[in-house]
Amino acid sequence: MAPLPPLPVHDPALADRHLLALPDGVEPDEVEVLASSRFRNVRWEAASPGDAATRTGVLPAVTAALGIRSVGARANTTPVRALRLARLSSLAGPYGVAVEDAVALGLPASTRTVWVLSAPRERGERPWPGGDRDGLKRAFPDGLPVREEERVLQWLVAAARRLGGAVRTQTGAILTPDPDASTDLTVLTSRWLEPDDVLRIVQRVQPRAYLSVATPGSWAGPASRTGRGSQGAVGGSPEAGGSGLRAALERYGVADEDERHRLMAEADAYDELMLAAPPPAEAFGVLVDLGVDGMLAVEVSATEQLPPLLEGLPWVADGVVAYRVRWEPREIEQLEQERPTLDHRVARSRSAPLVCAVARVLHAEVGGEIADESDFLVDPADL
Repeated sequence: MAPLPPLPVHDPALADRHLLALPDGVEPDEVEVLASSRFRNVRWEAASPGDAATRTGVLPAVTAALGIRSVGARANTTPVRALRLARLSSLAGPYGVAVEDAVALGLPASTRTVWVLSAPRERGERPWPGGDRDGLKRAFPDGLPVREEERVLQWLVAAARRLGGAVRTQTGAILTPDPDASTDLTVLTSRWLEPDDVLRIVQRVQPRAYLSVATPGSWAGPASRTGRGSQGAVGGSPEAGGSGLRAALERYGVADEDERHRLMAEADAYDELMLAAPPPAEAFGVLVDLGVDGMLAVEVSATEQLPPLLEGLPWVADGVVAYRVRWEPREIEQLEQERPTLDHRVARSRSAPLVCAVARVLHAEVGGEIADESDFLVDPADL
């Protein structure tokens, strides 16, 4: 395989770009798949030395700083391409980088390839105090990226987390997202399972799991709101809800006492029907108490938000059900810390395998695809 063109570390334009630094072994098609998981219409574009950097956002493979030596070697290197992410944003690469150059740029010494992001500079207000898991508040203290720059930069950080890399922002800050910080998984499928069925599946790996919905029949319903006694005579003590319903009927012009009683009796009958034959659940949850490590939750509901990679597939046409497997620590604010406490990391290390185990058994039952927190698809064999 031909060597990669060297990163033009001395090009002044490089200092004005966001960089995605990746370790050895990451292929361009992996970057493309992650881009297609977040953006629509992702495509490769040619990036020749004749392209204008200000127009395409692609740094030429040959620059004046690299001299004639690079010109002679250019024919023996892999050509640089640009991956179009959005209307105004593209990612050029991969470039090879020497260890000393990576360290000089502040990147991890394990960096072997670098991708150069060209995106519009769109900054908003200064960041508010609070959580900063991705480190963007630290990187942009004078104004956070907004609109397209925000979207592509968030994807850049998510890609670095998934691929074990790092991001160097245009401000010079280095973001090294922790891959272990992404714990939650979602099974996306066309199959709907009833709450008791999901509970039984989860209990295969977590016997202490229980439904978070109310047990059917645990509520007896409201007492009669008709205002009649047990023999149907007027004058019984109405419930507070009945008084509110009577006042509402009077407010909307139902002045006839018998008509009000008829409408209130219909309301009673509807409540009794719902208790006897409640409608099927449209969303529910299963919980597992992990003690000092927090809670594990499986949230089930229909969803219309899908990774672009799944849109248009035949099995999504009739609707998609999301089985979201989440870990919630006891100190929830630690989830948004760039450097969480040791106790949080220990609890996370014990809980993450449980999330994977639950997602794995659910996927084995309902099929479909598994996505992580960033909407990147996950191979079940990797769980």
